[in-house]
Order: sequence, then structure tokens, then C-alpha cells
Amino acid sequence: MDINHILIISGCILGIAVIGIIFRINVLKIIKLIFNSILGGVLIYVINQIGVSFGLHIGLNVITSIFIGIFGIPGAVLLIIIKIF
Repeated sequence: MDINHILIISGCILGIAVIGIIFRINVLKIIKLIFNSILGGVLIYVINQIGVSFGLHIGLNVITSIFIGIFGIPGAVLLIIIKIF
């Protein structure tokens, strides 16, 4: 992972923490969402590494990472389907 990916993941963590503090969401839910978003970012990175041979690239940003963090594997599949069409 290069520095851009690390900064994006750090930004996701910080953004989710700020939103959680603002809306006073349970801390355990925030930690779970942060953890799932990190895993979502890693999953997008893996998809991009595998998808190079197929010409498939999903942008690694806050929105896609949180999307996969919330919806999990079905969210990743949905992003791939959206990208194909």
C-alpha cells in the first residue's frame, strides 16, 4: 500500500469518528464501522490488484470504503457490477 491509500484509510477513520461524536452514536458501533471500513478499503485494494488483468478499477475513497464497510461483501459485488455497467 502506498501513502495515498494509508491517508485515505486514516481519513475514513477520522471522518467516522467525528460523525459518531457529533451524533453521539454508541462507541462500539463506531469501532465496528471503523473496522469494517478498514476491511472494505483492503477489499477494494485487493479487487483493484486482481482487476488489473481484467481492466477493472474501483476508486478507493471514503465513500466506497464506508459503503463496503456497511454492506460487506454484497456491497463489494454491487460496486463491481456498477463499474461493469
